Amino acid sequence: MFYFYKLLLNVSKKNTIIIWIMGFSLLAPAAGSAQVIKILFDATKAETAGNADWVIDSDLFNLGFGTGPAVPGGGNESNPQRIPTPAQSGITAATAETYWTGALSAWGVDCVKKGYTVETLPYNGVISYGNVANPEDLTHYKVFIVCEPNIVFTAVEKTALLNFVFNGGGLFMVSDHTVSDRNNDGWDSPAIWNDFFTNNGSVSNPFGISFDLANFSETSTNIPILAGDPLLHGPMGNVTQVKWSNGTSITINTTKNSSAKGVVYKTGSAFGSTGIMCAYAKYGTGKVVALGDSSPCDDGTGDPGDGLFNGYFTDAAGNHQRLIMNATIWLATPSGVVPVEFISVSGIASGKNDLISWEANETGTGIIYNIQRSENGRDFYTVGTTAGHGNTPHASYSYTDNTIQASPEFYRVSSTDNTGRSLSSSVISIRSAEDISLKLYPNPAEDRLQVDHDKIPAGAAWQITDISGRIVFVETVTNSSFHTTIPVKNLFPGKYTLRLIKNNSIIVSGSFIRACNK
Repeated sequence: MFYFYKLLLNVSKKNTIIIWIMGFSLLAPAAGSAQVIKILFDATKAETAGNADWVIDSDLFNLGFGTGPAVPGGGNESNPQRIPTPAQSGITAATAETYWTGALSAWGVDCVKKGYTVETLPYNGVISYGNVANPEDLTHYKVFIVCEPNIVFTAVEKTALLNFVFNGGGLFMVSDHTVSDRNNDGWDSPAIWNDFFTNNGSVSNPFGISFDLANFSETSTNIPILAGDPLLHGPMGNVTQVKWSNGTSITINTTKNSSAKGVVYKTGSAFGSTGIMCAYAKYGTGKVVALGDSSPCDDGTGDPGDGLFNGYFTDAAGNHQRLIMNATIWLATPSGVVPVEFISVSGIASGKNDLISWEANETGTGIIYNIQRSENGRDFYTVGTTAGHGNTPHASYSYTDNTIQASPEFYRVSSTDNTGRSLSSSVISIRSAEDISLKLYPNPAEDRLQVDHDKIPAGAAWQITDISGRIVFVETVTNSSFHTTIPVKNLFPGKYTLRLIKNNSIIVSGSFIRACNK
């Protein structure tokens, strides 16, 4: 097993994996190298036990769950087949999720509408990576979705999952709240995922993600402003809220994996390493997404014997569909396909001019940035262009618009490369400098930053970002007086930007330095 593991890692960057077994040569496509992107939904971990029905389609309802694995003929739970029926070739843009029978049918149908092929790993299937005898070996798929597992992964399965992700696969990990053991074997899904992270015989906490043993319900709009984030601002639209119905939270550890990132937080939580509801990370050449509740995946239909609820479409005003599908598309997209990843976009008014600044990771060449303006936040037109550097991490740019006509003005930055691939940043707004002004002092500041300002509109918030664009402080404005004191003693010494934001738009901003303690 060790030799095979090393063999996979050594050839992971090639288009084809060549495996020699007992003198025979097998050509196996690397994860995601096929023309058709295939997505596999797991059903081996008691995903249909109890009131759960986390499958895309089932024609039989004959599984029973005593205290562990499924027992055919032992009950009336969903027993999904490998290929959903009717055929997915019959799905069109207008096809309803009831085309298939499963509480994840909406997710599956949406995947097909995006051009993917979906399959199910049945209850008696095998989770493997590099097993030539397994027709559903993970080497044949780009994304593997496991929604609320209720059976512990074996040592072989854990190795397979790690190899799958490391070599370019996408793993979607959905958990549920603690004490949610649906098949009565003594294991809840958060503990099962954490056992995989910490007891895999290879790498401790490889993704920098762990699920908390928690149980809470809430609707949260506590989402950081992350311009161009693939989960929050992906092809399905912008995500502005989520609803947990007895779910758990997530903790990230960027020491274990520097790419681990939270994108949705519990109400009142700072944008840090705890209180996270959705997170993602990269590992090797692959990616993972973690979701703390299975309820957002539930489309409300499926096994007629289960109590299902429409969390996918109805809860959180449709945001769950956008979040889940944005995440799925990101997992299915090979790294480097999108030419530009926006790190930050900001703007500030200066007299009669607007200064728009942005920072991006560039993986393409021949990149052109179009700076686009709107007076109503909906209809955008290009006011200027800037050539990109190409293949440059953390590239920084700015553009001055001296043709402003109204206040506020709305802006976004749209990028294209020489292959025609494109991506737009999130939208920001800039108010005239005459609307609201800031005076920051002392600057540099040690313990407290004093801010003198004009009257602040209701619903605004103070936000501090570091030089990389990472949000390090957020505080809702509790009064509209003309003076605010902001604590900065917990910030590391360096340069920061203070912003006044409302509805994810920047009203005004200013820079300050956090001084070293004397």
